[in-house]
Amino acid sequence: MYGRSQSAAQMGTQGQIMSTYDYDLFVIGAGSGGLATSKRAASYGARVAIAEGDRVGGTCVIRGCIPKKLMVYAAEHGHAHGDAAGYGWHSETGSLDWSTLVSKRDAAVENLEHIHEGHLEKAGVELVRGRARLVSAHEVEVDGRRVSAKFILISTGGRPILPRISGIEHAITSDGFFELKTQPGHVLIVGGGYIAVEFASIMAGLGTKVTLAIRRDRPLRGFDEDLRTELLAALRAVGVDVRTETTVDSLSRDGESTTCELTGPSGSEQLVVDHAVVYAVGRRADVDGLGLDAIGIELGAKGEIVVADDDRTAVDSVYAIGDVTERAPLTPVAIQAGRALADRLFGNRNTTMSYDDIPTAVFTEPPIATVGLTTEQAIEKYGESGVTVYRAGFGPLIHTLTDRKVRTFIKMIVHNETDRVLGCHMIGHDAPEIIQGLGVAMKAGATKADFDATVGIHPSTAEEFVTFA
Repeated sequence: MYGRSQSAAQMGTQGQIMSTYDYDLFVIGAGSGGLATSKRAASYGARVAIAEGDRVGGTCVIRGCIPKKLMVYAAEHGHAHGDAAGYGWHSETGSLDWSTLVSKRDAAVENLEHIHEGHLEKAGVELVRGRARLVSAHEVEVDGRRVSAKFILISTGGRPILPRISGIEHAITSDGFFELKTQPGHVLIVGGGYIAVEFASIMAGLGTKVTLAIRRDRPLRGFDEDLRTELLAALRAVGVDVRTETTVDSLSRDGESTTCELTGPSGSEQLVVDHAVVYAVGRRADVDGLGLDAIGIELGAKGEIVVADDDRTAVDSVYAIGDVTERAPLTPVAIQAGRALADRLFGNRNTTMSYDDIPTAVFTEPPIATVGLTTEQAIEKYGESGVTVYRAGFGPLIHTLTDRKVRTFIKMIVHNETDRVLGCHMIGHDAPEIIQGLGVAMKAGATKADFDATVGIHPSTAEEFVTFA
């Protein structure tokens, strides 16, 4: 155990008392990574404080993963209402009460925020309200209060960005999406990444007309090319008007309508939507006002904090984890990296965070999940003759009796020399639940022979991964 007395009076080699610190660890940012680190450090007996200038929980809890997934469930219920007719259920046409959905969603988020606050108190972590600024390698100032710490952790996450175009003040970011008090009749969503395609699927499922403007030919740049193609078709299948290779040049407001000037493959055109134009074109590290320059912390090309493999910045006593570092910006990654850091600093454990084979999901309709190398990455690493790619596409059993034609697609990439599975990818119902288990198998070094030797659960989609021939 680290012990509470160790930093209270640090002894020099001749027995003299060296300078002491107010805290063993001071965390800046009470998002997922900061919360996980602070509680783990406190469990070892470290004196810990965490500063937050906004709401406790960060992007994931307040305006990201949690409220988004609740909206995904709402959209799924809308689809299920229509699908039920194929199974003999008869009811009046369903309608959405937007205000009920929003109020219950917000109440659930607020409750979760209070739960996190309670967990900090129970762990013995002091919550300091306010935006923190680094003063020196061991000092932090929060609203005029200056404190010292042996170690400082920056986990301030990221924030959405907006382009510099005429009329951009008429747009909202992904943060503003969760502040919509009324349901738009027609919304333009700009972007082709996780957030944009998830919002497009959600709003289409809730009954809003959706136009999605993507700068490239397909969404989700960096994902497996087959999945990108399947997702484009899936978005259009649920009614999303996807405009590929399209940019937004300007926005203008007239009452409750917004006119959007677009440029696409066919030239320029105008699109008139409700007041809501949602931009989800990327995020950047939230480092403004932290005082990084003053103490010599280095930033990368995208404005992210540069860290070594052990999460240490250019200042030895200051660390950074999570989205503020631009390394695999996912909530579970920040949590695991933070816990590993606390283990190393206070638990006398050489725990490290592995950034290989990180599973991830995109909650579209249907959802995407993936782990490991894409086909393109595997071929680049091992050569085209060095890998075998298995594919299967089919209509899932659940839609046999419905009018919706939702396609499921799965693939597995195998290294020919070792037979080791390099990647598993899926778009279809329950994809995140299925790929999570396959991620464990891949971490354990599973081979194609291991998959083949596993008896499938029938009838299920998951069995397709163990029946590839």
